[in-house]
Amino acid sequence: MIGREGNYLGRARQAVRRPRKLRRSIYLLPTAFTVGNIFAGFFAITATLNGDYQAAAVAIGIAVVLDCLDGRVARLANVTSDFGSQLDSLADIISFGIAPAVLIYSWGLGELGNFARFSVFVFLICGAMRLARYNIQLKDLKYFAGLPIPGGAGFLAATVHLFVEPLDSPLFTFFLVAVVYLLSFLMISAIRYPSLSQLNLGRGKSHLNVLLIALLVAGVAWYSQEVLMVLATLYVSTGLFSRAHQFVKYRLHSEELTPKESQID
Repeated sequence: MIGREGNYLGRARQAVRRPRKLRRSIYLLPTAFTVGNIFAGFFAITATLNGDYQAAAVAIGIAVVLDCLDGRVARLANVTSDFGSQLDSLADIISFGIAPAVLIYSWGLGELGNFARFSVFVFLICGAMRLARYNIQLKDLKYFAGLPIPGGAGFLAATVHLFVEPLDSPLFTFFLVAVVYLLSFLMISAIRYPSLSQLNLGRGKSHLNVLLIALLVAGVAWYSQEVLMVLATLYVSTGLFSRAHQFVKYRLHSEELTPKESQID
């Protein structure tokens, strides 16, 4: 009897330890993605310094994916923490602030000298302000106020990945400068952008979602330059289109109220 009771107690203790070990493993998973994000940003900076701009652009793209995964996994596993949030913000300023600023400066703006340094610093400080504002806002929102810094960094990385080499034209240089300032403005603006963390592929028809994911993976694998540029452009444009739609809707509503007010007078 004593032997059987001992076996039962041993099995019970093992059963208690397994969930604890599993929970610890799940708790470390988002942190692993965040550490991967930091490494990708560090790799992008070193690759830029070595002149390997394509590797740097790809590393920033990988950092964007890892940043989406760490928050998503943390929420699904219910293992969010203040430590994880602070570590994620530090990772973002490296991978989506410093890395793309150094990359776009070295790749296409270096000839502008101090003006180029000033321009990429504007991008960096606006990205830092965007992260600070996000940290004091409510989490799990369907919309972000301002362009998320991964979106701005992803657009710069996609631009480098698409053109491979900067065009030898003053017009192209002006385009790069305009892009840097536009992204900087969008990050500190109040324009609403959808939160990709709220994207739920389980809704709707599952076979269509699988088809969409398959087409997206195939497109990135075979036409990465064009597909990634289109995706980055679409996301940056969503906020602008949303604001334009709200403006037109407001103007139409105002015009509808104006005749009524004149009749009352």
